Amino acid sequence: MQIMRRREPMNPFREIEELSHRLDRLFALGRWDGGERETLAATDWSPVCDISETDKEYRIAVELPNVKKEDVHVRLQDGVLTIEGQRREEKEDKGVRFHRRELSFGAFVRRFTMPADADEAKVDASFKDGMLNISIAKTKAKQTQGREIAVH
Repeated sequence: MQIMRRREPMNPFREIEELSHRLDRLFALGRWDGGERETLAATDWSPVCDISETDKEYRIAVELPNVKKEDVHVRLQDGVLTIEGQRREEKEDKGVRFHRRELSFGAFVRRFTMPADADEAKVDASFKDGMLNISIAKTKAKQTQGREIAVH
């Protein structure tokens, strides 16, 4: 006897959104303030991030289960925050047979272009219980006056 499942009506927009999300995760793409894409990076896996802000700072929380603190590196250069590291695969015990392996191991890189009001001199990072928390202080955004350029 075959069990029939009730199918939900097809929603092409939801399916396109899901496909887009999967491709973004596959190629380590993400969004930062205003939809600006982060730099494309070839990685073995890509940790998930939450980016938020308060009146005084930007906050980035990166989920890094089974990653050691010494395997995580955070760098800020030319207005780009780079988070990179590695999750090492535990050695397999002889006699253990896996029925499914879904955990990803290897190198990862996430890059984010900093907003104009981020104070690159005031960045703090902490790592605890598999969470990397980064805070970037805000500064007054540099006000640039637009001006007319004469065409010769």
